[in-house]
Amino acid sequence: MTHISDPVLIVLLCTLAYLAGSVLFALPVCRVWGLPDPRAQGSGNPGATNVYRTGGWAPAATTLVLDAAKGGFVVWLAGIAGLSILAQAMVALCAVTGHMIPVFYRFKGGKGVATALGAGLALAPLTTLMMSAVWALVMWRWRISALASIIAILSGPLLSATLEPETLSLFGLLALLIVVRHRDNLIRMAQGREPGF
Repeated sequence: MTHISDPVLIVLLCTLAYLAGSVLFALPVCRVWGLPDPRAQGSGNPGATNVYRTGGWAPAATTLVLDAAKGGFVVWLAGIAGLSILAQAMVALCAVTGHMIPVFYRFKGGKGVATALGAGLALAPLTTLMMSAVWALVMWRWRISALASIIAILSGPLLSATLEPETLSLFGLLALLIVVRHRDNLIRMAQGREPGF
């Protein structure tokens, strides 16, 4: 397929990606399972980790899959629309940004890890699968979700530069955004107060 760079199409898909990212699936999932608001638990993050702490694996896995799917779907749309890799990366970043600062929830969202996972699988599957392996290894060793997420996302630029260099800018920006969103977790880890599993 010939890659195009229609600015109107890019703006439309970026807007759609931001709005899709702004849907925090942890909240409806918790309502369906009859669980408390995840924003009132643990770190206050509306993501799969906090859902797991109150409801276990089933609602947490559902949250993870749905949050990843919204990122993957919009990047897939950008791909079939024929947008360039750079434009697809912009769409991915808009989806992750939507999850972090969602318009539907007074701009108070989550860390963006699951949405980045879905977007990454759609745009750079090999890099993202390797990052997922890094996450799993760190999680197995230390049992701290935030630490696993930070190390995995920091491995992204190096892995993408080696495996899928056309997506290096995406993973560089994702690393910056997601590490900044984990600043409170970093402080708690430095103080030895970050909860594990």
